[in-house]
Amino acid sequence: MINSRIIACYLYPITKYGYPPKAENTISYIDEFISMGFQSIELEGIREDHLLKVFENRNKISAHLEENQLEVPYYCTVLPGLSSPDEKVRSKNLELFDKGCQTASEFGSLGVLDNAPLPPYQFPDDIPVVRHYHESTIQAAKFPDDLNWNNYWKQLTSTYRDACDIAESYNLTYQMHPALGVLSSTTDAFLYFHDAVGRDNLRFNFDTANQFFLKDNLQLSLRRLSDFIDYIHISDNRGSQVEHLAIGEGAIRWDDFFETVDLIGFEGHFGVDIGGAESSVSDLDSAYKKASDFLDKRI
Repeated sequence: MINSRIIACYLYPITKYGYPPKAENTISYIDEFISMGFQSIELEGIREDHLLKVFENRNKISAHLEENQLEVPYYCTVLPGLSSPDEKVRSKNLELFDKGCQTASEFGSLGVLDNAPLPPYQFPDDIPVVRHYHESTIQAAKFPDDLNWNNYWKQLTSTYRDACDIAESYNLTYQMHPALGVLSSTTDAFLYFHDAVGRDNLRFNFDTANQFFLKDNLQLSLRRLSDFIDYIHISDNRGSQVEHLAIGEGAIRWDDFFETVDLIGFEGHFGVDIGGAESSVSDLDSAYKKASDFLDKRI
C-alpha cells in the first residue's frame, strides 16, 4: 500500500471523465484509487449542483471509505461565487460552503480546499465552467464599471473571514490553492491576503506546477510559507504554460525542492496532482504510481 501521507488528487477522475466528473459516480472513482494502492485521496464538490449531490450522498460515500479504510485528508469545495461582488451570491455560496464543510467533517477530513478567490472578472457568456482559465481569456476579461476596489476588498476579506469561521466550527482548515488569475496566486499575494483575513486556519495549498509557472521561487516560497503549509500538490511543469506533468517531464529541480522540504521540517501531506486537459500525460495510472514511488523515497 502507498504511504498514507501521499494523496491521490481529484485531478485523476477529472482527467479521465471531464470537468466536473459526475458526482453520482464518486464511489467508482474511489474504487479506482483503491486499485492503485492509495490509502489517502482527495474528493471534491464542484459548484452548487455537484457539491449538493456529494452532500446528499455523503453518508453512503463515508461508509464506503470506512469499509475500505481510506482517508480523505482534504475535501475540495469549489465555490468561485464566494468572491462575487454580489452580496446575495456570496451569501448563497457561504451556505454551500457550510454544506461542503459538513461533508468534509463526515469524511473525517483535516481541511477543505478551494482555488484562491477570483477577482470580479466579467467573462463572455460562452465561457464554460473550467478548472483553469487560459491566459488569453483572463487578459480579455473585463470588470464591472461600478467596481470600487476598496469596498470590494473589504467585502471579500469579510466573506473569507466568515468562511474560515465556518470551517473552524467543524475543526477544519481552509486551504487556498494558487492558480493563474486568482488573488493570492503567489507567496506575496497569499501573505497579504492572509493578513487581511486574519484567521489562523487560512492555509496555503502549495502547488509546485502552478507556482513554478507563475515564477514563484519554490525553495524561497517554502521557507517563507513554512508556517502556513500543511499540504503540497506535486506535479511537474516546464515553466511556459499551466500544466501538471508527470514527475521528470518538466523543469522543476526536485532534489533542491525536497532538500528545502526537509529543511523546513514539513510533516504534512503530498498530493499527486498530475493530468488535466492542459497536460500531455500518456499513461495516467503509471504517472500516479511512479509519482507515489518517487514521493515514498523522499518522505
